[in-house]
Amino acid sequence: MLIQPRPYDHPDAVKLNDQVQLEYAARYGDGGDATPLDATMFDPPQGLYLLAYDEQSRPVATGGWRTQDRNAEGYSDGDAEIKRLFVVPEGRGRGLARRILAALEADARAAGRTRMVLETGDQQPEAIALYASSGYTPCAKFGHYRLYDTSICMAKPLTGPAQTA
Repeated sequence: MLIQPRPYDHPDAVKLNDQVQLEYAARYGDGGDATPLDATMFDPPQGLYLLAYDEQSRPVATGGWRTQDRNAEGYSDGDAEIKRLFVVPEGRGRGLARRILAALEADARAAGRTRMVLETGDQQPEAIALYASSGYTPCAKFGHYRLYDTSICMAKPLTGPAQTA
């Protein structure tokens, strides 16, 4: 498995984003995640977007982080927000999400971010389990879906020595 930085608007990233949006729609019965995102939000050193490729050079997993600071949506200074952590169904169960998550945390820590935050939903038990087993705990709601009952927000400090799962 090869994990490489790619722009958020790279064709392979767009392909996987389309797939994750279909999964969100199937799980929540709506049009997917409406969080406003722009490719430049993931440009280093303000963020990073990663794609994982299988042995046949097919994109099979994705994830990114973007800088957030205190604002009206409930973020705090020093936050790095995980977005679009996703593994295609045929790539699941091989630790790809965990590897991408660890790489994103390390990069955000190196960029000086002090807390990793994420928002997921109550219809994504696999994601909730991954985050909990990686040291994330529930936190005050933030972001686009902060007023939704189905929204679950989690956080993990990035300060101190690197933590491994």
